[in-house]
Amino acid sequence: MDAALLSATIYLLAAVVAVPLATRLGLGSVLGYLLAGIAIGPVLGLVGAETSQVQHVAEFGVVMMLFLIGLELEPRALWDMRRKLIGLGGLQVALTAGAVAGVATLLGLEWRTALTVGAILALSSTAIVLQTLDEKGLMQTGGGRNVFSVLLTQDIAVIPMLALIPLLAVTEGTGGDGHAAPAADAAAVPAEALAASLLGLTDGMPAWGVTLATLAAVGAVILAGVYLIPAAFRFIDRAGLREMYTAFALLLVVGIATLMNMVGLSPALGTFLAGVVLAGSEFRHQLESDIEPFKGLLLGLFFITVGAGIDFGLIAAAPMTLLSLTLGLMALKAAILLGLALAFGLGGRDRALFTLSLAQAGEFGFVLVAFARGQGALPGALPETLLVVVALSMLLTPLFFILYEAAVRRMGDESEQHPPDEVDHQGEVLIAGVGRFGQVVNRLVSGSGFATTVLDADLSIVQTMRRFGFRTYLGDPTRPEVLEAAGLRDAAALVVAVDVRDAATRLVREARRRRPDLHIVARARDRLHVYELYEAGADDIVREMFDSSLRAGRYVLEHLGLTDYEAARAEQAFYAQDRHNLRELADVWDPDVPLTENAAYMARAREGNRQMEAAIMASLQESRKKDAAGGTPPEEGAA
Repeated sequence: MDAALLSATIYLLAAVVAVPLATRLGLGSVLGYLLAGIAIGPVLGLVGAETSQVQHVAEFGVVMMLFLIGLELEPRALWDMRRKLIGLGGLQVALTAGAVAGVATLLGLEWRTALTVGAILALSSTAIVLQTLDEKGLMQTGGGRNVFSVLLTQDIAVIPMLALIPLLAVTEGTGGDGHAAPAADAAAVPAEALAASLLGLTDGMPAWGVTLATLAAVGAVILAGVYLIPAAFRFIDRAGLREMYTAFALLLVVGIATLMNMVGLSPALGTFLAGVVLAGSEFRHQLESDIEPFKGLLLGLFFITVGAGIDFGLIAAAPMTLLSLTLGLMALKAAILLGLALAFGLGGRDRALFTLSLAQAGEFGFVLVAFARGQGALPGALPETLLVVVALSMLLTPLFFILYEAAVRRMGDESEQHPPDEVDHQGEVLIAGVGRFGQVVNRLVSGSGFATTVLDADLSIVQTMRRFGFRTYLGDPTRPEVLEAAGLRDAAALVVAVDVRDAATRLVREARRRRPDLHIVARARDRLHVYELYEAGADDIVREMFDSSLRAGRYVLEHLGLTDYEAARAEQAFYAQDRHNLRELADVWDPDVPLTENAAYMARAREGNRQMEAAIMASLQESRKKDAAGGTPPEEGAA
């Protein structure tokens, strides 16, 4: 117990010190975690043999991350990714495995061993790449979406790799961890015996039996996501115990991961599938808020264990050889990725991001190296060499992301036209423009539990919003094809918050033409713009300075001696009468006639001013009568 507490203290202290420091220096949190691991492991020797065991637990951070990503996708979006999953992802795994195996053969490895090495090193780091892309706001870019597709394919590819590696063994296996497997102990702890029997559920099954078990497990996850899990959440909701939400969310992730292990599937893949099934659930946001803290902590712990597990003694014995192998691997993978990016039409920075993101080896390499060593597929000291290469490539990846960002800043955001992002999440409310006005609307609507899709044509604004954690997509909302891709056909409301006056009017007109039933809320620059927007088809129009001006006028009235209640009533009267006047003035407004020459408009405006004064005075008289009679004033801000 004391040793466990000491280890926990060391890991947490290292993270708390190193990560904020690395972030402040612009290195990012992932590199901070890795450096923290190096400090407490190889440098100070504060942690040791327990690192690999801690890493197995920390890998649940990857499982939780894929579950949360699944919650952000809908089944339709996953279906739309099929070309990238099968084509781009499949080619990356196959070509990289073949190329690495070819180079390994030239370096003197036996062909079966070389193919094992190729399969292991073809994978990339889901944990480091997705965490870094999310942290830097790059997940929704074209390059980021393609990277995610390939990483998902790689997770699927682990399953056939586990079946292939035993067939490539060159020596007799010694058990899953590289040591002779002990005989079954009749006095084994019942829980351990049960776990062993359950986790080996498909052992000894014929191929058709394994296939049926796999399909049954996947079907169970889908059916549970559609029927069982929502019902369980409603049952917990009636209990009114907040901690039960967290307990059930953890049970959900751990249970699905265990089920996937039982049938030999990737736990991360299973929880991702569950997330996709639950993407449309009303409890999605609750699941996200419950799982997110655990995901962050476990991912950070995983990165620390990667840094702590680097064998600097082996590196010191052959530094140039290991560094050359690491850089050579990354260069070879980058060349293949670049070719695929060109073949699949990725352009500019998306191509560079795609190439850079997947050039390293991944955390599944640790699992596959241990498995291959136990099966006799990696002889001699080769497993230790591979582990160092995998760890070094993961350590270098955050540094390459820093270089990428520096290169992007050097080129300048305005020097290149960026293609619109792929919108993989279509909300009930479509917000066009995310300046100061759009930001407030988005925060209010999304904070009230409604899904939003936010579009903006300014890359710097989009990147800033992503860094703050808001789902924002790059794209010109005034372009009809971008609007359609963002979900105009299914949206319940459209908020037009673009800065350019004429662009806002065109957008309202186009949206009304395509969706006569759509509710459109638009921001107007001034009263004339209000008339233009009404004519274009807007339902509700907000002048950008109107509400703040009303509030300022109310403060003046309070300072001049009116009570809070009287000032609020005057504000309400002005607001209601002004809306009425605007509607009537819009009917007589003619864009081809100057206002001062439009007799009908001027007559209606003068009449509106008289009605406004009368409405305000009437509201003041009524409020004073109620105040004298002891009436209850309205709440602050009722207007």
